[in-house]
Amino acid sequence: MKPLTKKRTKAVLIDGVIAGLLSFGVEQLVRKKVKSEFVHAVITPTLVAYALEACQMRRGGQTLGYKLMGLELKNDDGTPVTAEQAFKRALHRDTISIAAYVKDRAHFESEDGAVLPHDAAFHMHVTEKN
Repeated sequence: MKPLTKKRTKAVLIDGVIAGLLSFGVEQLVRKKVKSEFVHAVITPTLVAYALEACQMRRGGQTLGYKLMGLELKNDDGTPVTAEQAFKRALHRDTISIAAYVKDRAHFESEDGAVLPHDAAFHMHVTEKN
């Protein structure tokens, strides 16, 4: 595994823990109003994680995990990442991106971890922040 890919993996794990904790708090607030366990088990954690990532990415292309690992998400043209882009990228990452990676693994591995399918789909890349 490439060094950048290892850092990205660690950043995702950090962000996952933070999103899980926040999701637990939101669930406690919503539980009295929404009785569906499906909402609490699937919808709430997913929306909280995506919204948290989108809000953080639009403020400099970093989540807390990315910041701790010294990474930054950038558009290929150098413009800042928007919340909408980050939200769509996260959705793509957890759905279509998996098949794209399996289909063309060699291409994505040649990018040294800077571009994965969900990055390529939105013309983005991850760099180490100096």
